[in-house]
Amino acid sequence: MITDRRWVLAGLAATGLSACAGGGGAPATRTQYKAVPNAGFDAWLDGFRGRAAANGVSSTTIDRAFRSAGYLPEVIERDRNQTEFRRSLEDYFALTASDEKVATGRQMMARHNATLSAIESRYGVEKQIVVAIWGIESQYGARRGDVPVISAAATLAYDGRRRQLFENQLIAALKILQAGDVSPEGLVGSWAGAMGHTQFIPTSYLAFAVDFNGDGRRDIWSDDPTDALASAAAYLDRNGWRYGQPWVVEALPGTSGGSVIQPQRPGPSFRTYANFNTIKTYNNSTNYALAVGYLANRIAGGGPLQTPFGPDAGGLTQADRQELQRRLTRAGYDTGGDDGVLGPKSQAAISAYQAANGLPVTGQGTAELLARLR
Repeated sequence: MITDRRWVLAGLAATGLSACAGGGGAPATRTQYKAVPNAGFDAWLDGFRGRAAANGVSSTTIDRAFRSAGYLPEVIERDRNQTEFRRSLEDYFALTASDEKVATGRQMMARHNATLSAIESRYGVEKQIVVAIWGIESQYGARRGDVPVISAAATLAYDGRRRQLFENQLIAALKILQAGDVSPEGLVGSWAGAMGHTQFIPTSYLAFAVDFNGDGRRDIWSDDPTDALASAAAYLDRNGWRYGQPWVVEALPGTSGGSVIQPQRPGPSFRTYANFNTIKTYNNSTNYALAVGYLANRIAGGGPLQTPFGPDAGGLTQADRQELQRRLTRAGYDTGGDDGVLGPKSQAAISAYQAANGLPVTGQGTAELLARLR
């Protein structure tokens, strides 16, 4: 399912990392999604009905699904305005595997230990891996998405830029409704259609979602994360997970085997094993798979990385960047937090400070700028 997951990554050039916090640590501003009349969309929908029927979707299901669905201009705006912001591995870890995320993951593993143990027993996927995916994909269920999936997928299919891709997702979403797993009102997710605690797209849901609690529905949306966590484990199991085998460790004296990679120089090296590649089927990103593996290790009691990352291009360490954010905030320039990630909000704060103080406006954090703020 690598291909299926790639469009989510493109769609959520967020989180996406599908569910990661935005630059500077502040959550993205919530967008209000409201269907509006669109004659072209209505004409496209008339043609789509026949294609959906040919794929086994009943007219009753289509009518029920589109009773309250429609064209969402905000989805097109989000799709058109994705910014290409490449994070360093250090920044990625700061957002996805922070000490706070580790602590919450340990709490969640303890709270749901009986369920996670049963999932581990059935699917042969270690519980800490499942919890790590949960934490990275939706912040342990705190950010599951609230955009109507039928409207979002239909809007993107009508738009035409990736029509077949999103028509396939829309048909899958309609089949989810037809099966009775969720109501049209409950079928919500991200603006690009990733759903629930573990951010499944509709086609992945049809292929891998399971009813683990036995209530007759594969419910990945509700406050109870049981089915979602089991579905993530089922996904990994079906894609080759090997129970009891390593996934990734920091490459230090005494470690052996696997393949050694060093994604950021200077910085730690990692030994990756076959299970690492299975994590990449969930999200085909080396940084993502490293973050899942590292967060899982920490949740299970492991310590932080022993090899530090070096200063960035501006001469700042992570501690320096955190200090820079705190000092800018105290000076009246809101960075949205002090996680040490100089994302868009921190860059805007830097630019505003530079402009107000007669400095060249670059938006970049530097050792010189930090020294001035001190």
